[in-house]
Amino acid sequence: MRVRVSPSAPQGFLLNLEDFNFTLPQELIAFQPPTTRGLSKLLSVEVNFRDKSFDQFEDCLMDGDLLVLNDTKVIKARIRGRKETGAKVEILIERIISPFIAKAQTKSNSKLRDGDVIFLEGSGTKVIIEEKKDYLYQLRFSEPIREILESQGEVPLPPYIKRSTVTLDEERYQTVYADSEKDNSVAAPTAGLHFNKNHLKKLEQKGVNFTKVTLDIGLGTFQPIKTDNVEEHIIHKEIISVNEDTVDLINKAKKEGRRVVAIGTTVLRALEGSASIHNGILSAYQGETDIFIYPGFEFKVVDALLTNFHLPKSSLFLLVSAFGGSKRIMEAYLHAINKNYKFFSYGDAMFIKLDHDR
Repeated sequence: MRVRVSPSAPQGFLLNLEDFNFTLPQELIAFQPPTTRGLSKLLSVEVNFRDKSFDQFEDCLMDGDLLVLNDTKVIKARIRGRKETGAKVEILIERIISPFIAKAQTKSNSKLRDGDVIFLEGSGTKVIIEEKKDYLYQLRFSEPIREILESQGEVPLPPYIKRSTVTLDEERYQTVYADSEKDNSVAAPTAGLHFNKNHLKKLEQKGVNFTKVTLDIGLGTFQPIKTDNVEEHIIHKEIISVNEDTVDLINKAKKEGRRVVAIGTTVLRALEGSASIHNGILSAYQGETDIFIYPGFEFKVVDALLTNFHLPKSSLFLLVSAFGGSKRIMEAYLHAINKNYKFFSYGDAMFIKLDHDR
């Protein structure tokens, strides 16, 4: 096992993707959720590395901290069907455009073409392929898409989890605070999966404050970076919503010297994305963001971050490296590997304070 440890590049130097690579033993990838929600490890990255259980997360917080949650809900985005020829087709919805039209990834043992008709399994629903752009097809359904997904859809587990979904996934690949009216995500905001209702109640009793944003997570979160020079990568677009009430609570906290704690990278992207659109000033915003955060980024809003452990050479690993400092985060990942922390969506958590000297 070898883990590269490299500081971020000095100003004016290229950021090489290979400097954000590490070797992860297969047995440390979490393919199943913990037996009980919240029964996870927590690595606190402060002056020293502190190994905790997630039940001790409150020890990382201070009275008056403002925790920001992503209240998006995961839809059962994976459905299956067959072409008229009998060829199998798997459809993974990326974004619902209208009641009958969606953008989606497809997987088939036969080439798909514009105009092809797919018949969904277990129903008479027809899906017509209209066009392909980049890696997504535009599909037109003969029945309302949300009704189809509710009755026939499967939980869209991450691509590295190569097993069939089970009933438990419907509960555990969803946060306890997901808003049923905001069901637009095809991946979970995984840092939030650790919280059970008792955790949230204990934090509230401690004097921790809460607010919410919405970022609808798309399949682009799993897209690999394919350019050696990190800065040449074009990141996916996602829809965010940061309302006036949340902006007021955050601005009040900052004014009073209280910390803003992002629960997950999606929250951090929503807040810093909204601020970047408004020249570094956090303001209410609803629309798309394609903010790409990598070492050298100047954070304007978030003071601390709760997150899971991410894939090597991924945009999310670059984000946490920017937040906690490249050298420090790589050392933290090496520590986590040596201590047998579990990685990725169903894995363990880490708490990082913003490194102002990164």
